[in-house]
Amino acid sequence: MRLAPIVAVTVLIAAAGSGYAYWLREEATRVPIGLARANGRIEVERVDIATKYAGRLSEVGVNEGSDVEKDAVLARIDTTEILAQLAAAKAGVHRSHQGVANAEANVAVREAELKLADVELKRAAELTRTNTATQAELDRRTAQRDISKAALDSAKVAVEDAKTAVEAAEAQVTQIQAMIADMTLKAPVSGRVEYRLAQTGEVVAAGGRVLTLLDLSDAHMTIFLPTSQVGRVELGSEARIVLDGAPGYVVPATVSFVAADAQFTPKYVETVDEREKLMYRIKLHIDPQILQKHSGYVKAGMTGYAYVKVQAGAAWPADLTPRLPDVR
Repeated sequence: MRLAPIVAVTVLIAAAGSGYAYWLREEATRVPIGLARANGRIEVERVDIATKYAGRLSEVGVNEGSDVEKDAVLARIDTTEILAQLAAAKAGVHRSHQGVANAEANVAVREAELKLADVELKRAAELTRTNTATQAELDRRTAQRDISKAALDSAKVAVEDAKTAVEAAEAQVTQIQAMIADMTLKAPVSGRVEYRLAQTGEVVAAGGRVLTLLDLSDAHMTIFLPTSQVGRVELGSEARIVLDGAPGYVVPATVSFVAADAQFTPKYVETVDEREKLMYRIKLHIDPQILQKHSGYVKAGMTGYAYVKVQAGAAWPADLTPRLPDVR
């Protein structure tokens, strides 16, 4: 007969425990007035390090997870063949300069010939005036002067052509040097190597990706809010991010983007009301100075919750005060 009271007490204790657990869950999920909450994931801008020209990789100097500075050399493509092309192009420049010198020397010769033809024409004209020379001789000297003048004009055109050839040859050298420079792959931004997609010795096609770089100065969390809330979100509004993997820290952020068009709820977004199918995408941007100071903690794909102000006068609760890891 004493068993019934014991069972009743046990049931009451279990119910109380369940009720307390439910209360804890409700407290954990309760959103303060004036704030909206949504889950999302940290996204970091990716930069593909790709080759502009086809070739064999002579060096890939970084590994996955390596931190690199802007303009650091990441990989090199073998330039043996193109260096030979550069030497040939430089020889072409030298040859074209010689062509200019020859053309200018030819102009000097043609100028001397024209000067002589002018002197002979004047002499023939004087002799014809005194009936010492015939009209035919004067005509011959006139024609010779005209021929010499035409030859000089042609020689001057040849000089311009030779100079144009020099410019073309020098442009080819510049182009090849630019190609050689492009065969040294450098980091366009400071960041972290995410993936190493090719190895030393591999032949890559033009446009082939060699590495993927994460720009640690440009990280944000993408969240989705329903129409009832997004209308009260202002660009530049304050936000807070709490990551699942680091619940003890609160990262301050700012609303940097609100989509103009709604879309259906993505699969990874949990909504309190399943009837709210249309959501608006919002980006919460993290201050680059914070990212730079805590770059070792920045990781793409980390999930968590974001809190956004939907009322200008709303106050942040104490548990959402910004808290960041200590950096030594």
